[in-house]
Amino acid sequence: MRAAKRALFIDRDGTLVKEPPVDYQLDSLEKLEFVPKVMRNLAFIRERLDFELVMVSNQDGLGTASFPEETFWPPHNLMLKTLAGEGVVFDDIRIDPSFPEENSPNRKPRTGMLTAYMDGSYDLENSFVIGDRLTDMELARNLGAKGIWLRTAGAEADQELRSYPVALSPVLVTDDWDKIAEFLFAGERRASVRRVTKETDIYVEWNLDGRGKTEISTGLGFFDHMLEQIGKHSGTDLTVRVKGDLEVDEHHTIEDTALALGEAIRKALGDKRGIERYGYCLPMDDCLCQVALDFGGRPWLVWDAEFRREKVGDMPTEMFLHFFKSLSDAALMNLNIRAEGTNEHHKIEGIFKALARAIKMAIRRDIYRFELPSTKGTL
Repeated sequence: MRAAKRALFIDRDGTLVKEPPVDYQLDSLEKLEFVPKVMRNLAFIRERLDFELVMVSNQDGLGTASFPEETFWPPHNLMLKTLAGEGVVFDDIRIDPSFPEENSPNRKPRTGMLTAYMDGSYDLENSFVIGDRLTDMELARNLGAKGIWLRTAGAEADQELRSYPVALSPVLVTDDWDKIAEFLFAGERRASVRRVTKETDIYVEWNLDGRGKTEISTGLGFFDHMLEQIGKHSGTDLTVRVKGDLEVDEHHTIEDTALALGEAIRKALGDKRGIERYGYCLPMDDCLCQVALDFGGRPWLVWDAEFRREKVGDMPTEMFLHFFKSLSDAALMNLNIRAEGTNEHHKIEGIFKALARAIKMAIRRDIYRFELPSTKGTL
């Protein structure tokens, strides 16, 4: 049986070409400017993936005195010609000229222009709408597709999503076409782990292609602060929720959290194709902290850090060695950690920040060199 076709429904203004900032009408050649990186990434998608490309655009009042067609077609056609020169040819172009107040069934986010794609011959569940507006994400929902939001510079994506009256959930929010192509080609790097014992109940969700958002709750304030450093400074989205037997002591909470974190990043990395694999040192005030790591599939820890205080905040300093050993074991990674300095808080925080930056470096993925970073053939 032939597989159903997939499509990318791509908005034009703000997604392919920059939207003119004053009147929002691309009505002259002087206004034509492409969104950065769109050409090479659409060419890559066209060459390497099986999506049909469908342009879907609202052009308010096209054909009226306020927006004559003779001003629309020259820049539009030059845009198409330029893209075609890079190997990007659209299979279909749908343009709706109605004004918002006309409530046209063809106007996004309504699906009137796209009924031909809703007859069962397309795999809409695995198709995507790519756009720069929340109405594009609503179109994705109305089609039964997934949304990718290319947010414009300065847009507060999370705040806009929370305030929008329709429950929307883009699978990717980014300001970079490189990330869109990477997501479509290589897939999502996200994993969740639930670890339940008689001592702890832990949930970890880790999105390696996030934006540094964290939601941390372990019952230990200083530990929360350190785990927030990992998400923030690695540019990944990290959720950690822990219920531990803190009435006994902190040991089980810290150890089991490390094991769940290690398992989550190992799962999220998948087969590790295209990643840098290795990754960092950084100063923090009086301290110099170095964390070098290798996602090479073999756990090992070198630890060269001493602390003169029994606790920092509510966390025993003896548990940091244990945390990183458990993390290394569960993630199957080498960790080499060294720290020097006089302020214990700075020293510990510097280690966690250096770990985060090492992770950021090592998980960087290049779809244009999508190979396993190993001569062994496996990691």
